Formats: sequence, structure tokens, C-alpha cells
Amino acid sequence: MNFFKRLGGVFFEPKATFQGLAERPVWADMLVFLLIILAAYSLLISPYTRHDQLMMMKDSAKLKDTLGEERFNQQIQSLENPSTATTVWTLVYGPVFIFIALLLQSVLLLIFGRFMSTQGTFKQVFSALVHASAVNLFLGNAVRLVLILMRKSAFQTSTSLALLFPRLEVTSKAYVILTQIDIFQLWMFAVLAFGLAAIFKIEVKKSLFLSYVLWFLKSLANIGLALWGMHFLQ
Repeated sequence: MNFFKRLGGVFFEPKATFQGLAERPVWADMLVFLLIILAAYSLLISPYTRHDQLMMMKDSAKLKDTLGEERFNQQIQSLENPSTATTVWTLVYGPVFIFIALLLQSVLLLIFGRFMSTQGTFKQVFSALVHASAVNLFLGNAVRLVLILMRKSAFQTSTSLALLFPRLEVTSKAYVILTQIDIFQLWMFAVLAFGLAAIFKIEVKKSLFLSYVLWFLKSLANIGLALWGMHFLQ
């Protein structure tokens, strides 16, 4: 199955596509494609992200006290006039972080799978997870990009339940929690269940449980990190 058939199959024929991936677990071309897409997305939204960060920092007296005036002013300056190094970091950080996250999540899925089956290899799980990620990193980011360009803000844009509560402050606990219930994330982990069922040779309802356990743990980690970061702003 070539790259384009696999990419389309993730959205339109997930069961057959992931069955094929379980039999022949390829991932390199899809991973490169998604990382390039992510780098381009990060670069395109960076002006809006920096503007949002700048406004948030200027409104945070606590952050200024925590950092000290000199360091605070340096960070403000770097946001207002980003250097070449900052641009390069914007391009590199997202893809590197996602690559590491995919590796760690694949290890967790393989460990979880061992409680239900002796079947499956790391390569199979990694291949399935990379392809399922196209739902969020490709289609999801495409939708988010359009919304960000329309609203001229990255922080105020979401494809999660937070979209239904526009008056919530982005620094509030409720907003942080709601952002984890994202339609493309939920779709991604639903699609992933077809891959896990084929890899571990288990029923789809069991693979759905495995998949959403990972989503739940990932969401808890994201919420924890976000709340920790917000602590310095409030």
C-alpha cells in the first residue's frame, strides 16, 4: 500500500488500512510527512503565538516579579523581535517533541497490550500510532490554522470543547481541561483502536479501551504541565 493510499485510508478505510499496516508496518514516509507539516504549521502560527504570549506576559505582574525586571524585559524583547535562532527553534521544537512523544506512547501501548495479548511488536505499534496521528497533525492542524488566521489568535483558538465556552479565560483550569477533549484527538484515538485490534489480535472494544487509556493519561500529563506553567502567570 503506497503512501497516498495509506493517508487516505486512515480517514476513509481505517480498518483495512491498519490491518495492512499490522502485516507490513511501515512508518518512515508518514512520519517525515507529518513532521514537515507540523514544522510548517508551527512557523505559520508563530506570529500569533508570540503576540498572545506577549500580551499574556505584559498582563502578568507575578511573572515579572518571579523573573526579575531584567530577565522579564529580555523575554519581552525576544518576543517582539525574534532572532533567527528563535525561528529555527520554532521549526525544530515541535517535530522533535512529537517524535519523542510518539516513541514513548508506543512503548506505553505495547506495555498495555501485553496485559491482553502476547502478540504485537514495537514496530507495529509505532507504525499504527504514526499513521493515526495524521488525523490530528494533518487534518486537525489544517482546521486549526484556518481558525487561527481568521481569529488572529492562537491561544483563543481551539477544536475542543473549549470552543463552546468563548468567555473562559485561557489561563483558567476549566479552559485547560476542556482543551484536552479535542475532536481530532478523540478521532485519532478511535482510529488507532483499529490498529491495536489488528496488532494484538483482540476485539475492537478492548483496543478502544487501550487507546483511550493512553488518551486519558496523555490528557492528564498535558493538564498538569499547562497548570504548572499557568501558575507563574497568575
